[in-house]
Amino acid sequence: MSHLAISTKKWARKSGTAIHAALSFTIFFFLDLTDAILCFVYELLDEVLEGNSQSCYCNASPRTTVENEVSETLFNRRNVFREFARKLKLSRRMVNSKKTHDEMTNRWSDCGCQTCSSWTKKEDGNLHVVVKDSTPQEDSVREPLEDVIFIHGFMGSSYLWTETVFEHFKEDRYRLFAVDLLGFGESPKPRDSLYTLKDHVEAIERSVVKPYQLGSFHLVAHSMGCLVALALAAKHSTIVKSVTLVAPPYFSSSLEGSVLTRIAGKRLWPPLAFGTAVMSWYEHVGRCVCFIVCKHHKIWEWLIKLCTGKRY
Repeated sequence: MSHLAISTKKWARKSGTAIHAALSFTIFFFLDLTDAILCFVYELLDEVLEGNSQSCYCNASPRTTVENEVSETLFNRRNVFREFARKLKLSRRMVNSKKTHDEMTNRWSDCGCQTCSSWTKKEDGNLHVVVKDSTPQEDSVREPLEDVIFIHGFMGSSYLWTETVFEHFKEDRYRLFAVDLLGFGESPKPRDSLYTLKDHVEAIERSVVKPYQLGSFHLVAHSMGCLVALALAAKHSTIVKSVTLVAPPYFSSSLEGSVLTRIAGKRLWPPLAFGTAVMSWYEHVGRCVCFIVCKHHKIWEWLIKLCTGKRY
């Protein structure tokens, strides 16, 4: 009887695995097709509404060099319909003339509220920086003893630090800098940027290190910001006094499969893994999600306040 129960469990496990594999293949095959179609649709919409279509990763070739450090993962995301979409877009370019576009304007799919569009008024292209000097007023004549740069992670902003950590610095003689990374918060979102580590480091140098003449400083970073902090510390190793990393991303040096496959494999279960896979593998499906969620964030914020009794 026990042998029969074990055999039944093995059969059920194998059956479940086979069903999951079949469903995964079907759903991700459909997403491949959807992403390829959206690639063409978004190019058409961009041309009609902006006068120019922005090149996407599925239509470009990898430019991985020591200088720009562009990950090949962006260009090598497998899609059975990608070659068809690429040929379709190339045929359109043969009959359409390319027009210039303004780098300092919001895209049609971006939110146009005051907060989200404030970066368009930054003519210098510097990052949005929140500065807090905790030096006591009676010692205001003297320079702060320590400078600290705070770097947020993915999907974050300077609010991560200003609304939590900053309020605990009272009279400790620190000067605190919380930055919105390039493409986040109220910082510029240039269309021609590849948003590499080099781009982020240079933006922090241009917006914080040089204008505030930091002779030395500490770094505090969270999640994706940890990578930026390490790159900044490596470049300024003689003046960085300490580096504090909160939940840094870590990937083993194993050569088995790409990082994208290891951290965002195409799986349906659990739901969080499925959401990660969709947003990581499908550029244009992800743009649809951002259009629905980010462009209409005021509506979602209103609904959350309504459901929580305006506690947040």
